[in-house]
Amino acid sequence: MIFRKRIQLLVGVALAALCSLTASGQGYLKAQGTQLVDRAGKKIILRGMGLGGWMLQEGYMFRLSNLGQQYRIKAAISELIGPEKTEAFYTRWLNNHTRKIDIDSMAAWGFNSIRLPMHYNLYTLPTEQEPVAGQHTWLETGFALTDSLLNWCEANQVYLILDLHATPGGQGNDLAISDRDPSKPSLWQSEANQQKTIALWRKLAERYANHPWIGGYDIINEPNWGFEDPKDVRGTAEKKNIPLRKLMVEITQAIREVDKNHLIIIEGNGFGNNYEGILPTWDSNMALSFHKYGNFNNQESIQKFLTLRDTYKVPIWLGESGENSNTWFTDAIGLMERHDIGWCWWQEKKMGINNPLEIKVTPGYEQLLAYWSGKGAKPSAAEAERILNELLENLKLENNRFHPDVVDALFRQVQSSQTRPFTTHSLTKNTVIKAVDFDLGRQRAAYFDTDSASYHYTPGVNTVGNRGRQYRNDGVDIEREGDRYYISHSEAGEWLQYTVQAEKAGTYQLSFRVASPGGVLSVDVNGKRVVKAMPLGNQGEAWSLTPAQSIRLNRGVNTLRVYVDKGGFKLESLHFNR
Repeated sequence: MIFRKRIQLLVGVALAALCSLTASGQGYLKAQGTQLVDRAGKKIILRGMGLGGWMLQEGYMFRLSNLGQQYRIKAAISELIGPEKTEAFYTRWLNNHTRKIDIDSMAAWGFNSIRLPMHYNLYTLPTEQEPVAGQHTWLETGFALTDSLLNWCEANQVYLILDLHATPGGQGNDLAISDRDPSKPSLWQSEANQQKTIALWRKLAERYANHPWIGGYDIINEPNWGFEDPKDVRGTAEKKNIPLRKLMVEITQAIREVDKNHLIIIEGNGFGNNYEGILPTWDSNMALSFHKYGNFNNQESIQKFLTLRDTYKVPIWLGESGENSNTWFTDAIGLMERHDIGWCWWQEKKMGINNPLEIKVTPGYEQLLAYWSGKGAKPSAAEAERILNELLENLKLENNRFHPDVVDALFRQVQSSQTRPFTTHSLTKNTVIKAVDFDLGRQRAAYFDTDSASYHYTPGVNTVGNRGRQYRNDGVDIEREGDRYYISHSEAGEWLQYTVQAEKAGTYQLSFRVASPGGVLSVDVNGKRVVKAMPLGNQGEAWSLTPAQSIRLNRGVNTLRVYVDKGGFKLESLHFNR
């Protein structure tokens, strides 16, 4: 009896302490000097992923750059299947794109935070559609989706960061990122749009004020606007940023009326990177976000943000990055973590290889793309509906293509230069290994390619990484022919590594399926050169099997490296016979 009362007392004390922590604003992700600290008050490095494409479609994500904004994509769909079926399509889109299985998977891969790019029109009506001017009609759709997402994040102990990606009216001249209609007033041209933005953040903060797994409020994504000079369409040359600072201060004040717990995250002009005139900070629990794409991964590329952190004693966060090769990913994240900077990648899934999940492009969807680009016939309403239903099913994680190389580059390769097999290669009597299944690992560890990343924002550097943009996101060039993938654009000095398991020790006959205008390769086995300067023939584009070369393998694990001595050939597979 005494023991039971003691336990009850301890439980009561613990609950009281927990309530006290919550009431005092502790137990939440927050700023402490120049660092973010977690619920336990310990320094945390946020390792996050964005959910781009869920609440807000940008054309490029679905090979629709010619359409761009979501409202134009929606109109194109409506023209094919009608407005009612289009609304049903978008409801199913929201239900299928991001589900609990997505959050469970991301947590298992290593992510500890999720950034939700929100479209305001899922939470409230556009200003021009309000029945009473100046009032705000609240829509349950967005709030219900956010509630579900928060529950999934909490179940995985993953922070959820709310990001207003599309503000009322749109916050910049890059139209697709905020679904902006340039024929209507922007966020900066309409007081009503600004008031709706403030009201939306107050509503969100009121709803989530006491949820500790809300990591913070990223209040305006990537402003890009020339306030002083309209010709400065990206806002990169702005020196004062007076309207931006004013609105962010007002949003913060509205949030703090109902929520004193959560971190406020701000972004500068020029896509989050121009902080001229915005600082110093105006709240004790703030962080600065910056975005990084396609430039070099050296300290110089982030020095201005390190300086801001030290000058204003405020945490900084790489709130959005990605859209590059695995080499760039590993280098960028390594740079961030060496400087105690958290990061958030963009995005979990789209059509393309440089995300953990790839949405498949079907022949039917290719038909739609052809029509929408003016290169194909218009499908019937029934055929268009069938294709769109197929797309809706392909949005689901279990129907996506998983890219383990991307996840490996985001986490393990940041910490280790060791390689791992891409898949198990067990050599028996006759075995074929696909050339594209080389080992997982960093550039110069699992492979070497002379062009391994894209530096598209670096003048004079015209590299692209995987030129074929197929199969995996390493720097190696991979193309597709039917359902077969092959290495292309080989150049002298490049190489690929394969970890193989030999059932028995002994001599194996190794040959290669190639298409060659006269290439030459060599092979190392376990660090020793065993095939020297092997000519591949001169059959041009025709595929053929090279003459077999004898190599000796140990029983168990062996490492093979295939070197390009003279490039220009294509490589599809390695063939082993005993």
